[in-house]
Amino acid sequence: MSTFKELGLSQQILATLAANGFEKPTPIQTQAIPVVLKGHDLIGLAQTGTGKTAAFGLPMIERLVADGKRADPRNIRALVLAPTRELVNQIAANLKVFVKKTPLKIGVVVGGVSINKQTEQLARGVDILVATPGRLLDLVNRKAVTLTQGRYLVLDEADQMLDLGFIHDLRKIAKLVPKNRQTLLFSATMPKQIAELAGEYLTDPLKVEVTPPGKAADKIEQYVHFVPGKDLKTSILKQSLSDNPDGLSLIFSRTKHGAEKLMKHLDHVGFKAASIHGNKSQGQRERALKAFRDGEIRVLVATDVAARGIDIPGVTHVYNYDLPEVPDAYVHRIGRTARNGRDGIAIAFCTPDEIRLLRDIEKLMGIQIAIASGEAPADQARPSKGRGGRGNGQRHGNGGGHRQEGRPHRERPAREPAAAPSSFAGDDLLRDERRPPKHDRRDQRQPGHGHHEGRSEGNRNHEGRKHRGRPASKHEGRRQRDGQPGNRHESGRGNRRTDNGARQG
Repeated sequence: MSTFKELGLSQQILATLAANGFEKPTPIQTQAIPVVLKGHDLIGLAQTGTGKTAAFGLPMIERLVADGKRADPRNIRALVLAPTRELVNQIAANLKVFVKKTPLKIGVVVGGVSINKQTEQLARGVDILVATPGRLLDLVNRKAVTLTQGRYLVLDEADQMLDLGFIHDLRKIAKLVPKNRQTLLFSATMPKQIAELAGEYLTDPLKVEVTPPGKAADKIEQYVHFVPGKDLKTSILKQSLSDNPDGLSLIFSRTKHGAEKLMKHLDHVGFKAASIHGNKSQGQRERALKAFRDGEIRVLVATDVAARGIDIPGVTHVYNYDLPEVPDAYVHRIGRTARNGRDGIAIAFCTPDEIRLLRDIEKLMGIQIAIASGEAPADQARPSKGRGGRGNGQRHGNGGGHRQEGRPHRERPAREPAAAPSSFAGDDLLRDERRPPKHDRRDQRQPGHGHHEGRSEGNRNHEGRKHRGRPASKHEGRRQRDGQPGNRHESGRGNRRTDNGARQG
């Protein structure tokens, strides 16, 4: 099916889609919409950015309008659960577009904003409530809302909700929604817990899958810098940002403290930067996202709160300043670039204590991320069978590394011979790092920033060549790959729920 009309949607919905520029359904929409319209429970496996909101929202709206009913005060007719405030707001914004010229009302419930205003909103009843689990249960406990009229339950980004510890909240909420409901579960991956959740709360579900788990967009070029520590991470990052002043760069840090510290340093040395993480209020997060989306700032530093559901088409670069503990998170992070058919570049940094994380990412994706600079520790080097990608790096349909033979490569300078020094300054910085210091080499632009004080940044792309953000290949023919550094002592597992909006929404 190549048109929305062929999927069985009404003329009213079709007119709304046409008026808002929706011309052709995505693969997940093509498969899911007819299933939902027929009333089946559904398991949908797809990465973010594939159009899942319309996949469940359009048929649900279609059926709610056809029912011709209204929600009672302090009640709902459909419930959509998502793990973070940002994703809830994005889903609600899309649904509000779809319900134009219908009597349906969309409600939003997240933490970080006035619970009294949300109570007032729910007092009138809403047709579709989009919520984070923690704040929803707070409102249920206050008797501000009941779910007894719910006929649709949607769990979006279910795997992330489980990662954030929402499993107990989901079980409580599922018991509050009538059993004779239609349940739709969407997830980027299908771990054992998701299968168990589906078996417990879905009835004879049909399964649709459009993007294999662990696969990134084809147009994302991936690279990794092996570095001895965070000082060099910061130096290479600043150099890359300087070399691409027109780019829109999203940088991921593992912890709230690390994200804020890095943002303040980048802002101090002249980059227009902002940050979003669990310690920011909802208003601060929304203002930062808007400024980033509008291009008022060119750099956004975030925790994994932004890894899913944030749709900013103009992101050109994703930097994994810290590698995530969960390999799937890497796929979601880099999925913030190469949106809507665009190209994108993902650059990661890997310290010696992050090698395991990098190897887990490579195993999940079935590729080897291209090495931009540095060397993996000898005892953690890649197996010789795939070392350097000579003659075997073909398994990179995920956009990893150099393009396959026969595919055009965008304005990439000719590679240096294998023995020549890299044309990207990362190797120069590494040589500086290993050389015994004869004098203080600290970056004079960043006094007083301790941890972020980097070494001299060396030559910026030898011979003045520009790579539009792509680090040059370290060795001839090596297949490049992308990873993320992260310090274990900053893993911050205990902060995950707050970073990603749990309880706070």
